[in-house]
Amino acid sequence: MVRTSLFAVALLLSAASPAGAAGTIEEAATSLSPNRFVWNDPGGVEPLTIVISLSAQRAFVYRGAQMVAATAISSGRDGKVTPPGTYPILQKAAVHRSTIYGASMPYMQRLTWDGIALHAGNNPGFPASHGCIRVPVEFAKKLFAVTSLGTTVTVTNDFEDRAAGSAMPWVGPSG
Repeated sequence: MVRTSLFAVALLLSAASPAGAAGTIEEAATSLSPNRFVWNDPGGVEPLTIVISLSAQRAFVYRGAQMVAATAISSGRDGKVTPPGTYPILQKAAVHRSTIYGASMPYMQRLTWDGIALHAGNNPGFPASHGCIRVPVEFAKKLFAVTSLGTTVTVTNDFEDRAAGSAMPWVGPSG
């Protein structure tokens, strides 16, 4: 597993954001209900970075320093927690079935070799998975299309959700 300081990731993502430039993605991300997402990725050459906030049950997608998408997620439930850390996407499969649970995992993007992945699935708005990060199907399709092997995914418990309209939304860690 590749470990990187969450503070460093957040600083890099927020450094190029103009002061007061919180836009519609940031604003919409604060009130997403289960199975909802916002997506406004113009494409480009800047690398994608994905940040998963376990405490907020949200995923945020950045292209360079610009937030381009956000969604509600469902992470691991008690006893099957989603492990915090920084991971590269190791494997991608549009059609995949869990070898552990036998469950369908559409648009699977593997984060660990011991069973943690980002994929389409049931999204009740609270932690309910066996450790994977579930996102809405249409979001999973879009994300699958723009990521590549090695894309960085940071999973954290302490990513701070600052009010929309602040100079640096979602810059964690808090404290």
